[in-house]
Amino acid sequence: MKNFLDYIFSDAKLRAFAVRFREVLGVLAAVLLVWGLGVNKEDFWIAFAVAMIGEFIQLWCFASLDKNSTLAFRGPYAFVRNPMYLGRYFIVLGVLLLLDRWQIPVIVIYTLLYWFYMANRVKREEALLKQVFGQDYANYCAEVRAFLPRLTPYRDSTVAFWDWRLFRNAHGPSNLGATLAGFAVIFGLLQYFA
Repeated sequence: MKNFLDYIFSDAKLRAFAVRFREVLGVLAAVLLVWGLGVNKEDFWIAFAVAMIGEFIQLWCFASLDKNSTLAFRGPYAFVRNPMYLGRYFIVLGVLLLLDRWQIPVIVIYTLLYWFYMANRVKREEALLKQVFGQDYANYCAEVRAFLPRLTPYRDSTVAFWDWRLFRNAHGPSNLGATLAGFAVIFGLLQYFA
């Protein structure tokens, strides 16, 4: 029997709801965190740097992944099977580093919830990838861990890889713009209200 968190992150209707209303849910979460827990203005640049590390990882993934067309083992995929989820983790972690009160418990809870989300999503994705890429994907999985990056790249991979067409097709510029705009708004609010 599935536990409650597995159910939440595996239920198709709940996932569809979360995807459809992700912007609204994100704003509500930000309001709850900022006004409910307070923010520390002095930590802005550290938080921004952590989030931008995550954003760079995610953008590198966008420029390296030809979804369901080519087995991705170049760029960040040479080190870990699911680098995009690690990048997203660090983007949100950057925001949470701004918290003034309850920072550590909130980050621990976020990490646990994100783990369940990521593990469930990856389980679904990897089942599909096994069907699409067969033994090549099985060989890749045998050598490259799902979440903990390797120190050396996967055999025959190109680490210094960036395809601008893939980057644009994956909406990389708009993703970067949204992240920068979000931090610009946070910076402005901190200047005005903090």
